[in-house]
Amino acid sequence: MKPPIATEPSARETENPGVPGFRTWRGVYWFVFSAFVVVVVLLTLFSRMFA
Repeated sequence: MKPPIATEPSARETENPGVPGFRTWRGVYWFVFSAFVVVVVLLTLFSRMFA
C-alpha cells in the first residue's frame, strides 16, 4: 500500500483563523513569537536600567 501523496495543503493551513488582521495561522504564530521576543528583550533592558 502506497502512502497518500500530499499535493493539497491541509485544512489547518488553509483555515481562516478568525482573528482580525490575520489571514493565515502562520501570521498569527509569527505575531505571537515576535511579541514574546519583544517582551523578553524589554524585560532584559528594564532589569538592567532599574537594577
